[in-house]
Amino acid sequence: MKIGRTLGTALRVAGRIAGQRIAVGAGKAEAASAAPASVAEAGTGVQMQAAGRATSRNLAGGVGGLLRPFRRVGGIVWLEVTGAFFLLFVPVFAQALWSTRNSYAHGPDHHKFLISAAMTAIFLYLGLSSFWRAQRR
Repeated sequence: MKIGRTLGTALRVAGRIAGQRIAVGAGKAEAASAAPASVAEAGTGVQMQAAGRATSRNLAGGVGGLLRPFRRVGGIVWLEVTGAFFLLFVPVFAQALWSTRNSYAHGPDHHKFLISAAMTAIFLYLGLSSFWRAQRR
């Protein structure tokens, strides 16, 4: 959504700049012919700017419509990749948890056991919930 908004803003700015340059170019041509600018001719620059804005809105809407299916698929892939990344840490912490299992109550590695248990649970939750959210989309 942020990329689409940025593209829309860039297109609007480009449309305004193009409209201003066209209006300036028309003004230079009028000054070269030494004809005085009338009120009707001044309105054409405003009309061209409005047309440029409408064109940029239509273009942004078309690009957004084209990219909408890819945004959905990209979101699903992103959730699956992050889920796999989080699940990579589970065996590491589970191994540390297994090696300190004898100190679960009051042994010398009690703190390591608690930290390993917490980290295993956190990364397992993050990985599985990411895959669950990807499946729901």
